[in-house]
This record gives sequence, structure tokens and C-alpha cells, in this order.
Amino acid sequence: MAEPTMQSPLHAFDLSDHAQPADDVRGVWANEIPLLGYISLRGNSADRAFVEKVTAVSGVSLPVDPCTFAVANGVKVLWISPDEWMIVCARSRLGELISGLETGLQGLRSQVADNSGGYTQVRLQGRNALDVLQHASVYNFAALQTGRVVGTTFGKSSVYAHRSTDGFCLIMRRSFADYIWRYLVRAAAPYGLGIAAIEATGHAGDGVAG
Repeated sequence: MAEPTMQSPLHAFDLSDHAQPADDVRGVWANEIPLLGYISLRGNSADRAFVEKVTAVSGVSLPVDPCTFAVANGVKVLWISPDEWMIVCARSRLGELISGLETGLQGLRSQVADNSGGYTQVRLQGRNALDVLQHASVYNFAALQTGRVVGTTFGKSSVYAHRSTDGFCLIMRRSFADYIWRYLVRAAAPYGLGIAAIEATGHAGDGVAG
């Protein structure tokens, strides 16, 4: 019997076969950053012990300001609500982080859940990336500052979108990934869409080769 294998929700598009380094020829560059680890964390940000334990285990200062995220040591932590965060990491670090959080947070009001099977992430960059997002959502992405995250609509679905210095990341539920990717492709068609080569950093999904 064959061993089970993990497949991303966008594996049928064979994105890796079409990937190339991003340049200025096309207006939009995108690709899925597949098979990352996604941890749902809940707790009380006013509890100093909770904040210190999460920071110690993850290596990331827990973001407590609304709609912000922090990245360090290949781990990304996104503020989702006053008592909820999403931790994104390389799949290889998933077990270590979950075990560390569960052990470190014993006795504190908290919840740690592995949601890795339910999410994927698409990286979007290029001079027309913002135009594509404006076509797809009611949110004013021009107002989304670097280092900020927002949960908003994307077509008839939704994403958690965050902005870094060189582009946007869209975290989406696995069940809507096919729809969102096809929507993105249609919205990007007038500007020229390229499939960007992803840097093999093993990190939380920020690297796209330039």
C-alpha cells in the first residue's frame, strides 16, 4: 500500500512547473506557499504570564495591538482578535511549537489547536498587485500599511490579508483556495500574471525569489 502524501489545495494547477523569478515584465506575480503549519492560539493578552510563555516558545513577541503581525526566526504570528492569534510556521516545526505551547501554557487560560489542514497561503506582488486586490474585495487595500493584517472579503469568500515590504500574503481556507486562485487569475489577466518562484527558506511564507 502506498504511503499517504500531503498535497496542497492548489496542486492541480501545477504552479511549480510554471514558476520563474519575478521581474518587471508582468504586472502581477503570485504563487501558493503550500503545506505550512497553522496553529490557532487563544488566550488573554492582558495576562503577562500568557504573553511571556507564548513569546518564549515561538521566538516571536506576541502582537497585542489590533490588526498587527510579527515575524522572527521563521515564525509568523498574526493578531486575529483580542483573544486569538494565528501562528504560521514551517511544517517541520509544527509539532515542536504545539508541544511547547501546550506545556508552557498549562494552568493558564488558553487553547492551542492545529489547523494546518484547513489553510493555505498565496503570495502576491508586483506593480499591479494592489489593483488586483481592489478588484477582488470591498476593503481599501491601499490603506493596509506594512506590518498590518486584516480579515476581509475576497470575491464571495474571505481571506486574512497582511502586507510586508514587498507584497501581500493571503491566508485562506483550504475549501475556498481553488475559487480564490481562479478569481485572482481572472482579476490579474489585464496586467499580466506570472507564477513567482518561491525561495526555499522553510520559513512562514514570506520568501518569493526576485
